Amino acid sequence: MMPTDDVTCSAFDDRHLIARGPLAEVVRATKQALDAGAAGSILIFDDRTSQLIEVDFRGSPDEVMARLPGPAPTAARGPGRPRLGVVAREVTLLPRHWDWLGQQPGGVSGALRRLVEHATRQQEPQARARQAQEATDRFMRVMAGDLAGYEEASRALYRGERERFAELTATWPADVREHLLKLAADAWASEVTA
Repeated sequence: MMPTDDVTCSAFDDRHLIARGPLAEVVRATKQALDAGAAGSILIFDDRTSQLIEVDFRGSPDEVMARLPGPAPTAARGPGRPRLGVVAREVTLLPRHWDWLGQQPGGVSGALRRLVEHATRQQEPQARARQAQEATDRFMRVMAGDLAGYEEASRALYRGERERFAELTATWPADVREHLLKLAADAWASEVTA
């Protein structure tokens, strides 16, 4: 994963939360914890996706921070309207589709943009809910996959059974449970707007 400046994350020492926030702050706090003797398995999760973020903690805090990747470079722009971010690509359609598009106000490009925007708005809540569920499940699999009730909690997550999910995770380590409930709440909030 290539983190950027706007990534917020959470670092865990075994199942105890070390820090949560912007990547640089979390890495700094995690390095301090390691230098102070943290002995567990250190894992840093992207808070949006629950993907693991790999950090090389060897050396001084300044050396660790210097190795953090910066924002991904932007790709060179090709043909199109670069100032607007418009990119030209090939589209293959049947003749009747081209005829219909050509008759629309704003021409073919305008009609395609409107169709894509409409479809995006319609599918956005479901996509957000699915992504939040997947992030919750990914974190739960890594941090709680060997805990009692894991499989049933996973099923409750996907069924939207909030009370059952809370019951099944109630005995799990507090930091893991709190992070899971925050992730699951995001999934369920997106689901409600779907």
